[in-house]
Amino acid sequence: MPSISSVPQISPDSRPRALPVTGYTMALSWSPEFCKPREDSRAHRTQCSGDNGRFGLVVHGFWPESSGSWPQWCPAPVKLTPKEMRRNLCMMPSARLVARQWAKHGSCMTKRPETYFKVTRILWDSYRIPDFDRISREDGLTAGRIRKAFADANTGIPASAVGVKLNQRGWLQELRICYGKRFRPVRCDANRFGARDTARAKIWRGL
Repeated sequence: MPSISSVPQISPDSRPRALPVTGYTMALSWSPEFCKPREDSRAHRTQCSGDNGRFGLVVHGFWPESSGSWPQWCPAPVKLTPKEMRRNLCMMPSARLVARQWAKHGSCMTKRPETYFKVTRILWDSYRIPDFDRISREDGLTAGRIRKAFADANTGIPASAVGVKLNQRGWLQELRICYGKRFRPVRCDANRFGARDTARAKIWRGL
């Protein structure tokens, strides 16, 4: 992983919003699909160049929810440090993404970035990732099959708690794991559930 001596400056792209937290979403990005048009991008070199290996699922973010909306850009009294950023690059392989997720989302969950990323890592480390390379080769692949594969691999996470986000051409972009206020999996609402079980799906395996 690259050395990091400073934290990227992140500017809010929308207004702060203070709302009570009623649950959480873990967004897991399918890296081969994300990197497909970005392999030569300097901004995404850590994740997409191949210099640090090839990533599968990675953490896009761990987001607080609030009954159909979400809090964002809360005041952060404790600054994110380069050391804390480096600690999280294996699960979230972009320094800018790490900084942004803390500034926009983590700041509304806790006062300390170390706490936010510790909770994120605990959940991330608990996941068992299905063999998406094998699944991608199945005939008649659907969003429901992807959803069920993740649930089957992770005891305690029902398929109803696994959102599947496909792009307009049906390629897998993200999985979204829905949690209640006490960090237990719950049924996703329609927005986070994403594609219907019957939706045809494809998984890009990379080159």
